Amino acid sequence: MTTEPTRPPEPSDRPDPPAADPAALAALDGTPEFQRLRTAFRRFVLPATAAFLVWYLLYVVLSAYARGFMGAKVVGHVNVALVFGLLQFLSTFLIAWAYERYARRTLEPLAAAVGEETP
Repeated sequence: MTTEPTRPPEPSDRPDPPAADPAALAALDGTPEFQRLRTAFRRFVLPATAAFLVWYLLYVVLSAYARGFMGAKVVGHVNVALVFGLLQFLSTFLIAWAYERYARRTLEPLAAAVGEETP
């Protein structure tokens, strides 16, 4: 006897989400709770995005114009460019981890407050 695994519903099988009421969205946008949520979101996202872009552009510019520096050996066949490239991955994961912590500690309570105010 075999049981057939259940498959997730196809996108066409899922019901459409309810349409957003523009008047309700405008009313929500004016609430102080929603404004606090937006401010808290921006407080993390804008500096983190700017810092990562500067870090990434530094890597690109150094790779293009400082070939001697980027080609310098650190250990064995590992050069500065490889270390910087690997640090790009590490910084991506660190930003994602930091955002998850920030969202859990700061944004989710604010979002819950907004949800309580929303009819």
